[in-house]
Amino acid sequence: MGGLSSPRSGTPSTAEDVLSWAQILSPCILLFCFMLAIALHGVLASRKTEDLIAPAARGPGGRPLPVTKTRPDAVVIELTEAASFGRGSRRVFQLATAVIVLAFVGNAVNLALQVAYDPDQARSYSLAPPDKLEERPWWCREEAFVYIVGCGSFYTYLLLTLFDWSDSPNTVHFMVWCTSLITESTVLGSLLVRILQSSYAAADEPCMPGGYDIADLAIGALRLAVVLGIVILYIGLAGRRTFWAGEKKAHDAGLNGLDEMERQGRGQVDHGSDTSDETSPLLSRRHAGLNGYVNPATGGRDMRKNQNGSAGPNQSPVNGTGGNTHGEADAAFYRPNKLPHKTWWEYLRGYSLFFPYLWPRDSLRLQAVVVFCFIIAVLQRYVIMMVPIQTGYLVDDLDAAVSRIEPGSGHGMPWGSLGRLILFKILSGPSGLLGSVRAILWIPVSQYCFRALSSAAFEHVHSLSLDFHLSKRTGEVLSALNKGASINAFLEQVTFQVLPMLIDPLISIIVLAKKFNSVYAVCVSIMTFTYLFLTIRMAATRADQRRDMVNANREEEAVKNDSIVSYETVKYFNAEDFEFNRYRHTINTFQAAEASVTRGANNMNICQNLVFMAGMLLLLVVGAYDVALGNRTIGEFSTLLAILAQLQGPLNFFGTFYKTVQQAMISGERLLELFKVAPTVVDRRGVPDLPPCKGHIRWNKVRFWYDGPRPALRDLSFECRPGTTTAFVGESGGGKSTVFRLMFRYYNCHEGSIEVDGHNVKDVTIDSVRRAIGVVPQDTIMFNESIMYNLRYANQKATDEEVYEACRSASIHDRIMSFPEGYNTRVGERGLRLSGGEKQRMAIARLILKRPRIIMLDEATSALDSETEQQIQSKLIKGNNLGQNRTLLIIAHRLSTITHADQIIVLHAGSIIEKGSHAELLRLGGKYASMWEKQSKAEEAAVKARDATARANKLLRRAQIGVKTDVNDDSDGYNNSACSSTVLTGPKAASAASEDSSTSDDDLTNNDNNKTK
Repeated sequence: MGGLSSPRSGTPSTAEDVLSWAQILSPCILLFCFMLAIALHGVLASRKTEDLIAPAARGPGGRPLPVTKTRPDAVVIELTEAASFGRGSRRVFQLATAVIVLAFVGNAVNLALQVAYDPDQARSYSLAPPDKLEERPWWCREEAFVYIVGCGSFYTYLLLTLFDWSDSPNTVHFMVWCTSLITESTVLGSLLVRILQSSYAAADEPCMPGGYDIADLAIGALRLAVVLGIVILYIGLAGRRTFWAGEKKAHDAGLNGLDEMERQGRGQVDHGSDTSDETSPLLSRRHAGLNGYVNPATGGRDMRKNQNGSAGPNQSPVNGTGGNTHGEADAAFYRPNKLPHKTWWEYLRGYSLFFPYLWPRDSLRLQAVVVFCFIIAVLQRYVIMMVPIQTGYLVDDLDAAVSRIEPGSGHGMPWGSLGRLILFKILSGPSGLLGSVRAILWIPVSQYCFRALSSAAFEHVHSLSLDFHLSKRTGEVLSALNKGASINAFLEQVTFQVLPMLIDPLISIIVLAKKFNSVYAVCVSIMTFTYLFLTIRMAATRADQRRDMVNANREEEAVKNDSIVSYETVKYFNAEDFEFNRYRHTINTFQAAEASVTRGANNMNICQNLVFMAGMLLLLVVGAYDVALGNRTIGEFSTLLAILAQLQGPLNFFGTFYKTVQQAMISGERLLELFKVAPTVVDRRGVPDLPPCKGHIRWNKVRFWYDGPRPALRDLSFECRPGTTTAFVGESGGGKSTVFRLMFRYYNCHEGSIEVDGHNVKDVTIDSVRRAIGVVPQDTIMFNESIMYNLRYANQKATDEEVYEACRSASIHDRIMSFPEGYNTRVGERGLRLSGGEKQRMAIARLILKRPRIIMLDEATSALDSETEQQIQSKLIKGNNLGQNRTLLIIAHRLSTITHADQIIVLHAGSIIEKGSHAELLRLGGKYASMWEKQSKAEEAAVKARDATARANKLLRRAQIGVKTDVNDDSDGYNNSACSSTVLTGPKAASAASEDSSTSDDDLTNNDNNKTK
């Protein structure tokens, strides 16, 4: 654009150029500064309560585990303290910003009066060509209109943020005010110079400037003074708060120093300066206790931290040394009640955890496909914007052809313009050629992302320690694992829908400013910004409603899963109606939340349409008026219509996209929090495998805590030599199962050491320790597969003959062969089609197939009779299937089955109170002898009762009192007997039951299905 001429002298004026460009660029500069300040503030002021550190352990696929470490961020503290103004101070900033907005309103009123009563002066200083100004008698200076409307709208939004943002005013507002100080000074200075130049330009004596110029000058000076006052006030208040915050820190540091000296004098130490990765809380407990009490008995060591770095109950290790913190895991994994308000940087930093799984780093072909898809997306933006422009060209060509060519001749057909428009239409749009090609090319990338993320999540859950799985809800975990598709959809939506949707309005604004003028551009900018602000604002107010809906849906899934899994429990207590009502309640809760979200979405759509239609109406009126005056062609008006129609699509779908993206982010938070749960027991870096195991076990003063101050194990020390049998007895809660869990490295001890063949289990890999140990749990869980699949699970390379031999040793082979499908029989969900005794014997067969050096039986034969239990234990110890020199650890409540043990350890409240052989403990006359005496009396009474029952049954049979009754089996397939049976009533039934229980190969399933009347 050329230089501007003074209305009196006709010579170019530098002040006029500066004023015009300052007014045009001021809204753009302020908006750019505001967005840049928001981005920087989001990075610096994000809640960095946890920093990612490089863990020693590796996750699925060799990727680092998402371990976190609590560390306060000084920058965040200073920003927060400096910007936390009081209510009175905030009111001052709000009132001052409101004065700025009113000043722009005053400028608008002054300009409107000037247009109405002095149009020549109003149109004098403008970047528009003079001939165009003459054709628009009502028009004002274009630059002034852009400046007043653009800056006024911007400050209106800034005023809203002062009321809306909880930490306002903050550094974002301060940066905007500083920038505004520069722009306002430039506008006011150039306006003053221009007025003075106009006053002295063509008169021998200076003339007084007009009233409108003086009003503009006064309003601008007021606005500049207010902005300057805001900047000075912010610096003063922020500096004072920073000073007092520093004084408080120094005072607190002095008190902490005195406390440290006092603690050291009492024998306490502060581990805060030596918080290693191994003792750092995993999941953002900001002030986890760092000060520990030194017990003189432990040699000056923290009682919850040994030389190996084991963490205490409130700590969680990184390098494989800690116990459990499922309280922390709960806080990290289970859903919050409200959507956490995070900055964009916090979301990006959190979701960056998924980026290694979403980028196809192992496939150059897929990487090339990703780059090509981005190129196609850029081409789509160009083609989409060329459609309305080419439409205008075609209309102008048709108009020119009609005016030149006689009707019906057809010689003026604009084939070139029409062909280009058709080509652009074929290429443009989501369903156009470019969009379809991009969607087809993206299929393998999308599948790779889903496969990588879902597999990593599944592997990560399996890598978590026992503490997580003991406290989890299966429905919650399964729901989180299913969110891999949400993350994948989120990536695709943001890349190819949301970002283009935000770029298209920006391109439209640039095209309008270039092809029309800045008035059109600023109107579209205000309409678009208002539309987006309203959409985000209304969607943000519904975030908690959407979170309630997601939580209700997840609760419905959890209740449904728990009820189906607990099918038998429901039947035992006739609780069908209770379960039905409970599930209906969750459905009603979900539907109520869903209805609330749907109503909010419809209200948002109404407001969106009102905003867009108002802006569209204004632009069409201005455009039609320009066409009527001859300032615009019909083709240009058609371009305007096409741009607005094309802009309506992205804006109308912005609410839908925002809702979809928000839904994907909320759903992805479940998977994100699941990934943040790190295993509490992992291998240290570089530890070797356990050498070939001989089965020599030694515990040295082992102490262990679950949650809370009370230890679960207290100074346990014992030794198990190869080939020996050690039994653990005691009341429930005494620590027997905890011993097995530590032995299998589900947990690590906090003090002391556990050694296998002289190697501390923390100094060898977990996998090698578990390969040397075979476990038969009390409650055997099986896969819903065939019996052969479950048996071979212990040894994938086992032959059929080896499986058969193991089952014979476990006294289960004949029973399996009696099933209709034999070893191909499916066992049902968790093995529910098998009886307790059958499952335990199958678990023992799996143990035999594994052939471990150390055997742990956790009441593994509790569902068997004593004779069968002793037979199986004898085979495990002396049989050829396992060989000798196996170390056997047994937990048993029936003391008669462990009399052969080399040593019996009696546990009480986590401590060893007695230890020795069966005979030695009886001679001791302590706790074990008391337990033995009670069980012996109970067994004698049971034997006498069985004998009496047997004699009574003989008499009843002689008297022919027994009755035969056919009972139809009404099982639903979860048990393995499905035939009619003879039921005896009265003592005869008791005798039959006694005879059945004396057989070693008794099938408990058949007994469960027999109904006694």
